[in-house]
Amino acid sequence: MKKLLAVIICICFTNSCVVIRQGEIGAKRKIGRLNPIVLNPGAHFFNPFITTVMKVNVQTRNMDVEEALPSKEGIMVNTNISILYHIDPAKVSEILGSIGPVDYEKGILLSVFKSSAPNVSSQYLAKDMYTHNRANIEKGVEEHMREVLEKRGFMIEKIMLKNITLPDGLNKSIEQKLEAEQEAQRMEFVLQKEKQEAERKKIEAEGIKNAQLIISEGLNPLFLQWKYIEAYKELYKSPNSKVIISNGQLQQPFLLNAGH
Repeated sequence: MKKLLAVIICICFTNSCVVIRQGEIGAKRKIGRLNPIVLNPGAHFFNPFITTVMKVNVQTRNMDVEEALPSKEGIMVNTNISILYHIDPAKVSEILGSIGPVDYEKGILLSVFKSSAPNVSSQYLAKDMYTHNRANIEKGVEEHMREVLEKRGFMIEKIMLKNITLPDGLNKSIEQKLEAEQEAQRMEFVLQKEKQEAERKKIEAEGIKNAQLIISEGLNPLFLQWKYIEAYKELYKSPNSKVIISNGQLQQPFLLNAGH
């Protein structure tokens, strides 16, 4: 009898204790009424006859979605998208009270995604999913989903557009178009560079022309005579013997002989 009583007590004790693991939040429902005070990680006791404990995972989770999204041209592009999200611990009781312990990914997140993603992708061309505009598409879907879900307690962390599959033939045409655009940008760069080089040469030629004009204007007879006098002085100071022929008017000297 004592052994049976001990077993019953042990079973009751076990059933009246719940362990909330790290990354989880618990909530008690007593006689159908939800307690707004949540249970943090650790051991908690409750009356198993009138109370149930529900657990909600609040860690960051990854939801993979395969969806055909429309482009601006009306082309359906097959995509594989990852949605990183977590549940706000402070709103666990509110979520359980309004939605219940259901599959939130299929019941809530997927529905909002299927509504938000096409609205964003239809604003972009199919080729944009291959270029830097991919980040804008991801950001647009994030903003749409956050606007709907964050007030409900579902926090969208990141939307990642991973794999893209275009209809047959379209992928090649997009690649050719991108190559043509890159070639056009390269030629524009080359033309701009040539234009800058031509402008530089023009400025250089104008500078040389102006310098020559200044020099020619400065070469008047008095200036030249002063230069001739300076030259005679330098010749006079030289210890070497020399013969200089001049017309006596301080014109250019003509050196006939020079020696030691």
